[in-house]
Amino acid sequence: MGIDTKGFQPNPDITPEELAAMRVDVADRIIVARVGLLLRHPFFGNMATRLIVKNCDDWCPTAATDGRHLFYNTQFFNAMSNKEIEFVIAHEILHCVFDHITRREDRIPILHNIACDYIVNNTLVRDRIGEMVKLVQCYQDFKYDGWMSEEVYDDLFKQAEEKGQEYLKQLGDLLDEHVDWEEAPEDKTKSAKGAKSKKEGKGEGRPTYTKEELKKIRDEIKENMISSAQAAGAGNTPAEVQRIIKELTEPKMNWRELLRQQIQSTIRNDYTFSRPSRKGWHTGAVLPGMNFMDTIDVSIGIDMSGSIGDSQAKVFLSEIKGIMDEYKDYNIKLWCFDTAVYNEADFTGDGGENLLDYDVQGGGGTDFDCNWEYMKENNITPKKFIMFTDGYPFGSWGDEDYCETVFIIHGHHDKNTKAPFGVTAHYEEAR
Repeated sequence: MGIDTKGFQPNPDITPEELAAMRVDVADRIIVARVGLLLRHPFFGNMATRLIVKNCDDWCPTAATDGRHLFYNTQFFNAMSNKEIEFVIAHEILHCVFDHITRREDRIPILHNIACDYIVNNTLVRDRIGEMVKLVQCYQDFKYDGWMSEEVYDDLFKQAEEKGQEYLKQLGDLLDEHVDWEEAPEDKTKSAKGAKSKKEGKGEGRPTYTKEELKKIRDEIKENMISSAQAAGAGNTPAEVQRIIKELTEPKMNWRELLRQQIQSTIRNDYTFSRPSRKGWHTGAVLPGMNFMDTIDVSIGIDMSGSIGDSQAKVFLSEIKGIMDEYKDYNIKLWCFDTAVYNEADFTGDGGENLLDYDVQGGGGTDFDCNWEYMKENNITPKKFIMFTDGYPFGSWGDEDYCETVFIIHGHHDKNTKAPFGVTAHYEEAR
């Protein structure tokens, strides 16, 4: 990912004998590059040793990976120095580490791929991993350093809107092939071994995967990240990777548990003998019952600007309803938002409409601030404001001083993403 390959074209007139000899030489140079990474950049070296190197001249004009294999084109690798090959291998590794391919969702592929390349190439250049490929132009700009790939995508998308279709046409090819991990049809036998090429004797073709294979590959990548970082030792792993590993290895509260905890924290309770507990009656003991002194009072905003669909929103609302069903007194204000708040509905313990019947509506852009503006304009002062969001604000995250806020972040988002205030949890669907 990240290089305009219009400056490189494989030679179609190369003889089979010349190509065979070149393959032997390139295979040796890949070994040298992996050893170089092990010596100078142990994390990448350890990750690289876990990749099965596979020549794929039949379908891969540059390089690619699926997390298990390093696919490469002989002539492309032959045209680079060993240090440049190190750069390409590390480039592929970071795409897997950052889970870039599965995060594309419905974004424009070329813009998303370039956005991901900016993130990867910035990391490699900053940490001096190999040498950036010279025969072609890489997508690299420290203006995007510290950004999420989704944020870079939004910036590129704005440029595309301003410049029109010509902008997309002018974009060059990339350093590597962005294998989309396309799912194989369930009724076919295609798997990670790859679909057969239409050209006999030209290899297996571009690989496809079942849902089960995809999940297994992602789990393998996570395990390899952790073990490679341990083998590399302290100080030899990029900071971004360390944050991801920390998130993977640290115990974390399930978003459902956190949601319940945060909602229940809005009530004040005490023990009272005016409403004794039935527990212990059979022993003759009278235990105090729980006396709920306050009404649960929360406002909920559902961000409908991004990847959150109706089904995910309904799962989220069902969790809210399950908690509310435990209490008699509650006051919930619910709305959707994008750049403005709409479709507000009230739910109370004395006969409010069914939470699960709420009409979740889609929207356009993203402006988190509109929630706080709406609450201030309408004198809404909840004990907690709960936002269900994809975690990509157009501007600020909101007003941290107005009320306590809980962010439930949905989607293939970097699990290290944390709102600058309040409480953050990451929504994960049951697998």
